[in-house]
Parts: sequence; C-alpha cells; structure tokens
Amino acid sequence: MGEYMERWLETSVKGSVRESTSESYRRQVGRYIVPALGSLKLKKLSAMHVQGMYRAMLDRGLSPRTVQYPHAVLHRALKQAVRWGLVPRNVSEDVDRPRLRREEIRPLDRHQARHLLKTPGESGDRLEALYVLALYTGMRPGELLGLKWDDVNFDEGSVRLNRALAGQNITAPKTKRSRRRIDLGSASIAALKAHRKRQFEERMQKAGLWRDHGLVFPSTVGTPLNHRNVVRAFKNRLRRAGLLQITRLYDLRHTCATLLLGSNVDPKYVQELLGHASIALTLDTYSHVLKGMDGGIADAMEEALR
Repeated sequence: MGEYMERWLETSVKGSVRESTSESYRRQVGRYIVPALGSLKLKKLSAMHVQGMYRAMLDRGLSPRTVQYPHAVLHRALKQAVRWGLVPRNVSEDVDRPRLRREEIRPLDRHQARHLLKTPGESGDRLEALYVLALYTGMRPGELLGLKWDDVNFDEGSVRLNRALAGQNITAPKTKRSRRRIDLGSASIAALKAHRKRQFEERMQKAGLWRDHGLVFPSTVGTPLNHRNVVRAFKNRLRRAGLLQITRLYDLRHTCATLLLGSNVDPKYVQELLGHASIALTLDTYSHVLKGMDGGIADAMEEALR
C-alpha cells in the first residue's frame, strides 16, 4: 500500500490537479494512510482494515471532518487501482464513514463587530486592514492572504480577486465564481491606505531582508503569511476585545453575510459578493437569518390574500 500510494501520487495525481491539492493529498497519505495501512499488501486490503483506520482516528480525538479527508484521498487512489487492474474493487466504498456534523455559524452582531474594530493591539495591529476587509467584504481568509497590490484599484475603489493563498502557494481560485470584483467602501479604502503606508515603513526598515511578492498582507519580510500565525493573531485580538464566542477567522465572513442579509440586502447580491457557486448555497447556509424564514408564513399568506 505504501509503495502504491507513492506511485499513485507521482503518476496519477501530479500534474492532474492543482499543486496545492497535490500537496494536500500527500499530507493525508503521509500523516494517516501510510502509518495505518502502508505495510499491507494492496490486494489484501479489506474494508475492515479501512474501517479500523477510521475508528482509530476517531478514538484519538480527531473530528469526523478530519477523517473525511484521508477517506476522500484513499477512495480516489483505490478507484485508480481498479482502473489499472490492480484490484477487483474499491474496498473504501464498503466502509461506514463518520457522519459530519454541520459546523455552527457563530457570527458577530453589529455591535460586536464594531467593538472588534475598535480594539487595536497595544502597539498597533499590522493586520488591522485584514480584519476590516474580512468584515466589510466577506472575503475568504485565503483570498485575503493571496491579495496583491496589483489587484487593488484605489481610483475605482475596488479589488479584483484572481488568486488565493493555499499553504504557502499562491493559486488560482477553485471556481469561476470565486474570480470577482468587489467594490470597497470608505472604511475599507481608508484601512488599506493606512496599511500600505505601514508596509512601506516596514520595507524601509528591513530593506536587506524584504522579499517582495507584491502581497497586500505579507509577513514582516514580505513573504506569504502562515495561516496559523494569522489565526493566532486573530485569537489574540478576540481576547483583547472580550469576544470569545467565535474562534475562527472565517466567522468574519459569516458576520458579513449575516449582517447584510439581516439588513434585507438581496441574497443574490450577497452570493455575488461572497463568490458562492450558486444562490442555493447562500440560502442554505444563511437561511436562519433571512427575514421570513423563521415563521410567520400563515400571517404572510393572510396578508397576501386580503
């Protein structure tokens, strides 16, 4: 199994998917699949072996969502083994995958969002503009970290999303909808201009160390930011603001969407802003904040038929 997974990664995966996806597959193989199944003969692999790997992962305290990732990789690898005639069937199809629990959306309300933006760090927060854009535009964390100054048009007051940061690689968006133009409000423009000035000062101070990638939100030496470091800084910001009910940077995106929909903004506009593939995704994700989705239908019909 270990030899087969390596060959599959090199001959089937490499070049057929995005580089970041290929690296993600390799991490799943090295972290979970090979340690559990790598010494088994490919033809001897059974559904019971695979089920045992999933059970062991859950018993170690890993979440069902974490288990889903190596399952997807293993399923794809074994599907290819069937096509190559190495095994008669894909045994991963005969296992019971752990049921995913839908992650609860925990957005801030308008007062909490304002409070978050009024709680700077003791020495100034170099990611201030990132939080502002996340709240006002609903951009994904990867889109913010992949944003380049060439994508920002101060004259038009807009940004154009053409890429995202995945790991340490700048990649193209996964879907056509993710490529989009976003109009910026005065708060976002002001935050970006102040951020650009701060970044220029950083470059002057570290002229010999700075490696220019053209990024709006780079590290202190110009390289792509590590997502974990950004999350750590964000959690520190939340603690200073006393807003411990959310823990994910992604919840700022949810905050943007729920505040807009709660203000009766057309869901179609929110879909376009967020870059969702379909309006159905937007409605399914945020139906709980749409006016009229929490009951009152009988009263509405009474009113409509008067």
